Amino acid sequence: MRAVTWQGKRDIRVQDVPDPKIQDPTDVIIRVTSTGLCGSDLHLYEPLGPFLDPGDILGHEPMGIVEEVGPQVTKLRPGDRVVIPFNISCGACFMCAQGLQSQCETTQVREQGMGASLFGYTKLYGQVPGGQAEYLRVPFGDTLPIKVPTGPPDTRFLFLSDVLPTAWQGVAYADVPRDGSLVVLGLGPIGDMATRVAQHRGVRQVIGVDLVPERLERAAAHGVHTIDLNQHGDDVTELIRDLTDGRGPDSVIDAVGMEAHGSPGAGLAHKATGFLPSPVARKMMQTIGVDKLAALHLAVDLVRRGGTVSLSGVYGGMADPMPMMTMFDKQIQLRMGQANVWRWVPEILPLLLDGDPLGVEGFATHTLPLEQAPDAYAEFQKKQDGMVKVVFQP
Repeated sequence: MRAVTWQGKRDIRVQDVPDPKIQDPTDVIIRVTSTGLCGSDLHLYEPLGPFLDPGDILGHEPMGIVEEVGPQVTKLRPGDRVVIPFNISCGACFMCAQGLQSQCETTQVREQGMGASLFGYTKLYGQVPGGQAEYLRVPFGDTLPIKVPTGPPDTRFLFLSDVLPTAWQGVAYADVPRDGSLVVLGLGPIGDMATRVAQHRGVRQVIGVDLVPERLERAAAHGVHTIDLNQHGDDVTELIRDLTDGRGPDSVIDAVGMEAHGSPGAGLAHKATGFLPSPVARKMMQTIGVDKLAALHLAVDLVRRGGTVSLSGVYGGMADPMPMMTMFDKQIQLRMGQANVWRWVPEILPLLLDGDPLGVEGFATHTLPLEQAPDAYAEFQKKQDGMVKVVFQP
């Protein structure tokens, strides 16, 4: 089959690789019909390279048609249409029962000290072959795949794999009070969808902050009050306080993560790891790694006293300097973590079955053949061609 593989820093190739096979009796094999390019895939493109090996298959946002089922699978059969959550959870352990599928005790990567395994996402998360491919082996066939009906286009359901539950959890964790205000930092796929989810859930005032014109225009078209960092970078805090009764917003979602603009020191650290042997670079990132924290520091600065900061952007540093005095003094609540996909599916799926209130069918800006993945990664990182969300069709 054809698959998107990592070969080195900024070196993504589509190659022939062996077809996946049933390995455990609860496995299923799906033929991938659509698969997303996620903003967190860009972390693999550059800073998290030390945790990858050449040939690793990328991607964690797939859906498709069941082709084969293991002998112990009873709830799916060939021909069923399914979406695959990005985190691999058994659905039966203590953590899954708490709605914390991202901490699944069955698939935790204990040798790395990490939570549940993820499709297509480095040695830190199990080095499991990903979904930017023609076929995918999926474990826990009775409990992990999300079965969806035939009929609507893939884009009605595809974003259940990651974007929708990640944005939904970000808004839920933000815990915006009734008649409250929310600022979303970063209007990429997760931030954009978070603004839509917040509006759907009745948040009165939603403010989006970014510096990419196409992203700002896209959010504004959905009724979000947008602020361009290029124009208001130095006075964004005061501007937002003026919009929120002088106190700051009740809640802030950081949908940017480790590669924020305006963090030159951390940027140099990221680049430095690219010149080190992989074992040394891995150790460096796991012990003295520093993220680009401009977005997180801005969130702490913006949020009102007693407010909540919700982190949806991915962070990976182990020595990040946090403004603890400010956080303590302002009594800030901080919530974060990988999205627990199945925790939110019962709330989200009915919306997708009853029309398209979140605009998912028009959410992708680019739909491309899998063979164009190398160019798409490069353009997405550079934020070129109005690229906000890419969907590959193998």
